[in-house]
Amino acid sequence: MLEKIQEAVDFIKSKTNLEPDYGVILGTGLGGLVDEILVSDEIDYKDIPHFPLSTVEFHSGKLIFGLLAGKPVVTMKGRFHYYEGYSMKEVTFPIRVMKLLGIKKLFVSNAAGTLNPDYELSDLMILNDHINLLPENPLVGKNIDELGDRFPDMSEPYDRTLIKKALSVAKENSIAAHEGVYVAVSGPNLETPAEYKYLRIIGADAVGMSTVPEVLVARQMEVPVFAISVMTDYGVPGKIEKIQIEKIIAAAMKAEPGMTKIIMELIASD
Repeated sequence: MLEKIQEAVDFIKSKTNLEPDYGVILGTGLGGLVDEILVSDEIDYKDIPHFPLSTVEFHSGKLIFGLLAGKPVVTMKGRFHYYEGYSMKEVTFPIRVMKLLGIKKLFVSNAAGTLNPDYELSDLMILNDHINLLPENPLVGKNIDELGDRFPDMSEPYDRTLIKKALSVAKENSIAAHEGVYVAVSGPNLETPAEYKYLRIIGADAVGMSTVPEVLVARQMEVPVFAISVMTDYGVPGKIEKIQIEKIIAAAMKAEPGMTKIIMELIASD
C-alpha cells in the first residue's frame, strides 16, 4: 500500500509544481467550487497510478491544483463510494495521497438527506460528529505505522475551531446552516421510511453514502477535517417522496454558493 501511494504521489509531483496546503473533496452536484480556483494543473484520475475511477455519472474525475482564496489547494472533483464496488482502502486511497502531497487540512462536502425536521432542502449542515453504519472500515487490516496509529482517537473527528468559524461565516452572510450529526450508510438504494425513523432515533440529523471513510483515514493521519452537507432530499415523516436525481442535483446547486463562501472564508482566514 505504501509503495502504491508513493508511486501515485511521485507521478502527481511530476505533473505539477504546486504544493497544496489544503485538500478539498467535492460531492454530488457541488463541483462549482472549482470555478473559484485559479487553476494551475488538472490531472485525470485515469492517468494516476493505482487511482480508482468514479463510476457515478454526475461525478467528474479530476485532481485540480491551484489557488483558492490565495492558498494552494488540491481538489478532488468527484469522489469514490463503497457502493461502486470499491474496497474502503480504494475509496480512501486519494486521502493518503493528499497527505503525502503535503495537505495540512481537509475540507469535505457531500449531498445528504435530512432527518431533522428543522432542516429544509438546500440548507447546509456543518458536521460536528458522525455515526458509521458502513459495513467495512478502511483501517481494517495490517496497519502501516508510517500512516498513523493502529487505534486512532475519534473524540474530535471534526475540527471545532473550523466549525465555530464556519457557523460565524454563515450567520454573517445569512446562509441557512446548522450544526449536526451525519450517519453514513452503504447505499446505493435510498432508505425506507422505517430506516429513516431508525436513523433519527439513534441520533443522526442527516444521512449519506460517503465522507466517513475519508474522515477516518484523515484523522488517523492527524489531518484536521471540516465537513459540510447539503440537504438534497427529505427523510422526515410526512415529507418523504420518491427520489429524483434531477431534484437532488438542483437542491445541491442552489446551496452551492453558500457552501463555497464558507469554505473559501475558512481557507482565506487560516
